[in-house]
Amino acid sequence: MEKIIKSDLTPSKIIEHLNRYIVGQDKAKRAVAIALRNRIRRRALPPELAHEIMPKNILMVGPTGVGKTEIARRLATLSNAPFVKVEATKFTEIGYVGRDVETIIRDLTEFAVSMVRKKMIEKVQVPAAEHAEERLLDALLPKREKKFSMPDFMKVFSDKPVDGDDDKESEEPEETQEEKAKYERTRARFSKMLKDGKLDDKDVEIEVNENAAAVPIFGTPGMDVMGINITEMLGGIMPKRTKKRHMKVKEAMRILQQEEAEKLIDSEAMAKEALDLAQEDGIVFLDEIDKVVVKGGSSHGPDVSREGVQRDLLPIVEGSVVQTRYGPVKTDHILFIAAGAFSGVKPSDLIPELQGRFPIRVELEPLSWENLQQILTEPENSLIRQYEALISTEGTELVFTKEATEEIARLAHKMNSEMEDIGARRLHTMMEQLLEEISFSVSDMDVEKIEITPAMVKEKLSGLVENRDIRRYLL
Repeated sequence: MEKIIKSDLTPSKIIEHLNRYIVGQDKAKRAVAIALRNRIRRRALPPELAHEIMPKNILMVGPTGVGKTEIARRLATLSNAPFVKVEATKFTEIGYVGRDVETIIRDLTEFAVSMVRKKMIEKVQVPAAEHAEERLLDALLPKREKKFSMPDFMKVFSDKPVDGDDDKESEEPEETQEEKAKYERTRARFSKMLKDGKLDDKDVEIEVNENAAAVPIFGTPGMDVMGINITEMLGGIMPKRTKKRHMKVKEAMRILQQEEAEKLIDSEAMAKEALDLAQEDGIVFLDEIDKVVVKGGSSHGPDVSREGVQRDLLPIVEGSVVQTRYGPVKTDHILFIAAGAFSGVKPSDLIPELQGRFPIRVELEPLSWENLQQILTEPENSLIRQYEALISTEGTELVFTKEATEEIARLAHKMNSEMEDIGARRLHTMMEQLLEEISFSVSDMDVEKIEITPAMVKEKLSGLVENRDIRRYLL
């Protein structure tokens, strides 16, 4: 059978990309890689069949700090898809004070609009720059305005000539052809200087759009449900105001180009493309899903709204239409990835209907000390590389020996096993403790190289690891 998919995003390539940033968790990586590839496969199918194929939502189960959020975020970046991360605990059942679950889809739509606007603005940069240059030249070389004269004023009320000037023009003489030609030559010269950057530091006064003051206007909850933004409605009714600002030519060019680019964007086309992008490619990461689960499936007292949140999520995850200010959004083909530690409850404590909406369940493994050591050194822009880059700005080279990184990882793993397991986040605290003195004093030191050894790691961190009283107040 002939291969009809042109995309290079094969599951193996997706996992290869995720491996650059995330250590381990192969099961979760395989699950999201297949989910993303199935999206690409669906696009190659006939529309009537593609409409019937729904995404297989994923439930990630594992302790905090093992890479659940990072996997979803990197997947969205790789596929250039709209992505929102929300915490289930931020939402309440309809009828309670708080955010309702439909705001998740509105946030996703806003993200899609932002992506499409950015892409459209990039496409119109050339004509926007030309328009901005014309406006800037108008500000640098204003044309001579015709002065208002009394005869002109009197002609408004009478057809008779004033002061015996039968059909004479205004007292102010018109601009001659020679003056026009001189103005055009000067403008052409200024245009060349502007393009060459010779006027960048010159002061200029320009008129720019004045942003409306950020005054919060509160509407009724019903307005929010319908996706109506009161502030934006009033902003559309009121005329846009401009104000004059003094600035350098370089800065003025940037602002005017941005304004002109916004004018060149087709708002309707932008909204339509953003809605399609959110509906077909959107990814929603529902974190802390276990926090809206009631142990044993019973709800009493303050837990009464938790099951309600789960029931409110059902139509969104299954497929429904949510009204936004850009138009209706169908959630049928949005990919939902839910995650939770499930330490006090089990995935089976979710209401059965919601369990069925997440058919793919993957467990993420706690991090071993080897994993922690890999996290320190292997990913692009790893923690070690970040600190080395920061210290290098002071003219000092910071070097970690392999044995030192292993010792840091072992100590972090020991703290995770004896205290609350917070995964890779433990490394941030330990690195700050280890490098606190260096970060403080390196600016005043004249040292070319500082080497971090296992002995230094033990000296700085062993007290923190062994002293249980201190550990109560530190991660």
